[in-house]
Amino acid sequence: MNLMTLSEIRRAAQSDPVTARVHVQVETATPKLTREQQPYCELSLADACNRMTLRVWSDHPAYKACSSLQAEDFIELTGEFHSHSQYGLEARKWTVRPLIEQERNELLRGPADLRAKQKADSDFITQTVKSIVDPRLRALCEAFLSEWGDRFRRTAAARNYHHARRGGLAEHTAQMMRIANEMAPLYPQLNVDLLLAGILFHDCGKLWENQLPESGFTMGYDERGELMGHISIGLELVNSLWRRLSAENAEAWKDLAPPSEDVRLHLLHLIGAHHGEPEFGSPVSPKTPEAMALHYIDNLDARLEMFATGYTTAKPLAARIFDRVRPLPGNLVKSLDKFQQPSSATKKDGQLL
Repeated sequence: MNLMTLSEIRRAAQSDPVTARVHVQVETATPKLTREQQPYCELSLADACNRMTLRVWSDHPAYKACSSLQAEDFIELTGEFHSHSQYGLEARKWTVRPLIEQERNELLRGPADLRAKQKADSDFITQTVKSIVDPRLRALCEAFLSEWGDRFRRTAAARNYHHARRGGLAEHTAQMMRIANEMAPLYPQLNVDLLLAGILFHDCGKLWENQLPESGFTMGYDERGELMGHISIGLELVNSLWRRLSAENAEAWKDLAPPSEDVRLHLLHLIGAHHGEPEFGSPVSPKTPEAMALHYIDNLDARLEMFATGYTTAKPLAARIFDRVRPLPGNLVKSLDKFQQPSSATKKDGQLL
């Protein structure tokens, strides 16, 4: 029987039931009662890219075993998976067993295609930072990656809406940098060094809001993240790194233009303004071209990721139509297929194809 990821099972189960095995970590195991006051257990399960809920009724042969599961346990779930119109992905005729150490380690590494993508994204971020011409911004970015790189590479970009997976923040950051590099020649007034540094740091506070441990996929909560939020933390982190580096490089930086204090303030503005408006959490609205560009690049990548994820997780309403995925404004409709050039140009019925 095929070993699949939750994302693969979700995609396949949209049309027909799928018989498969999946390796997952238990996020939560919660005892509950039905309306008839019968006990059952609700398991929240996660792998590197996706999540599902498994409800274990009291008459199921595995009820006792599942009731003893703890958060962060690793199991194999084998069964017939289907997409329920109300509850999403569900399993029938299923069994569970604990994973052995080798299987746990392989699960934590993530699927091969995701590992390759995230490594490519991480390498791209490193190379992009090296391309920054302003020595102050380049040194700041390199110091961040040196000190916080491991944590950055396992942090999610969000808890629910987009790139909500281990390593999702690095994926989001790399894609934003690619967009910035593509649009920079079209808008020569942009300070590309500043924009790229702003992209790296715009969500750096999420290292405390959305970081995942080395040993699993459960996103915990951090008191600093709760009390301050990622924008405030990001401003504090950049200021702390800047103070240290400016002291170490005072002589080398003193005559650089634009003045170092201007560079610091503009970078802080990009971080503070990236949500766009105060009602969305930014203490200030974008007031420079770089801040406005970062805001829209951030939104573009986040929302296109929501579409991509929604097509595999949202409830199908009709052919090519899916239920709304918040915060997108309405139901999702599948994209128009790309045009495919005919394989050969031949005459048919007197016409050229």
